Amino acid sequence: MSSVKFKLNLVPQKSNILINYSDSLFLVGSCFTENMGAKFKHHLFSVYENSHGILFNPISVCNALEDCIQLKQYHAKELFLLNELWHSWQHHSRFSDITPEGALEKINDAIATAHLHLKSAKHIVITLGSAWLYEITKEAPSGEGMVVANNHKAPANWFFKKLINPDALIEKLNSLVHKLKIFNPDLHIIFTISPVRHLREGLVDNNRSKAVLIQAVHELVGKHNQLSYFPAYEYVIDDLRDYRFYAEDLVHPNYTATQYVWEKFIETYMPNLTQQAMKQVAEIQLAKQHKPFFAGSIEHQKFLNSMIQKTEQLQLDCPFLDLASILASFKASILK
Repeated sequence: MSSVKFKLNLVPQKSNILINYSDSLFLVGSCFTENMGAKFKHHLFSVYENSHGILFNPISVCNALEDCIQLKQYHAKELFLLNELWHSWQHHSRFSDITPEGALEKINDAIATAHLHLKSAKHIVITLGSAWLYEITKEAPSGEGMVVANNHKAPANWFFKKLINPDALIEKLNSLVHKLKIFNPDLHIIFTISPVRHLREGLVDNNRSKAVLIQAVHELVGKHNQLSYFPAYEYVIDDLRDYRFYAEDLVHPNYTATQYVWEKFIETYMPNLTQQAMKQVAEIQLAKQHKPFFAGSIEHQKFLNSMIQKTEQLQLDCPFLDLASILASFKASILK
């Protein structure tokens, strides 16, 4: 008698291009990017993320990466004042400031840093969230026709909403890939589609949007080498396929879903030696967070000495890892 299947499983396919601890990564895109970025950082990978802040639409993602390639410098004329803050239409609100000088410093410093990281990166993960674009209307003080990265809580009549034409999106992304390859020929490009639902568009229009993004990305993957698609969207929507894997807003994947996708990413892109090192890093990170009831006890001192030995050995085995602060933390707790 055959067993009953209650769900479909999307089996990870091992990538031909793998991620090692010696590789640096560049992440850009939606809030799902920052979820994955936090996991990379926890495991001590060399990673830089979102030079322009969280970005959802592909035009803003392309514009941001082109800024980084060109080492663009923003000027005061490209900012606008709203609700007592100076903003950039191409940046998330975390770059806004009460003075134009403050905003420009944050914007230009981030681009300068991102330029260097992108030039040396071995992998870039580009996460697209929505194919809906918001263009500035003549009602806004400046920038008519411009696609915005963030609305900065501006009046609704300042924007015109439209779904990007699929062919135009393919052309835009294709141009971006060419520019990235010229700027950094060794770069491996990983595209993903965010599983975050954009409910403000409605379920039907959210699905229209995701379909446009998925089609465009697969067109690119078929045309270029060193380009791959990681199915984060499918792992959540079709593999897990249950609202219990979303937060209470039913929009954002919860910790369990994000962890599931992360594990699939590891299976896809990490070689066995990297996976083994990641497990050791996770163990050391957990030990660092441990709060003992009796810090001066003999048992805890033994524990600290064992973690120092494990950390020092891992540093020898993986010299690319920056374990200095963790090692210092363990040593600082040893009783003299």
